[in-house]
Amino acid sequence: MPARIAEAVWQGTLQEGSGTLKLGSGVYEGPYTYLSRFEEGAGTNPEELLGAAEAGCFTMALGARLSRAGFIVNRIATTATVYLEKNESGFSVTRIDLVTEGDVSGVDEASFRQHAEEAENTCIISRALNVPLTLSAKLIN
Repeated sequence: MPARIAEAVWQGTLQEGSGTLKLGSGVYEGPYTYLSRFEEGAGTNPEELLGAAEAGCFTMALGARLSRAGFIVNRIATTATVYLEKNESGFSVTRIDLVTEGDVSGVDEASFRQHAEEAENTCIISRALNVPLTLSAKLIN
């Protein structure tokens, strides 16, 4: 299996500095700052990229589970909301909420939710994180 690479560069102080985040594949390179991470400034942040990784991994895992079970996956869309909060030990990612909707032929709502719950537990990124996850799964076909 290939190793995956990402890069970060930072220049300056925490609040006045800035940096760039770059994916090794070259498909993304963008700025990040104190404002984009801890407030509402322009640019990205590590937590947003973590959310993208979780949403992508979970969605792929769910699609694979459903396909292996014989269902036709027309479309699955997942949003991951990553909560960054300050507590007594500093800033921490305290929770990730996943909201997924699936257009899947041949599956009922209960089975879709069961497969989603199993995918949440087996997703590679979910297993790598020590963060509570919540899941809302809805069949939309």
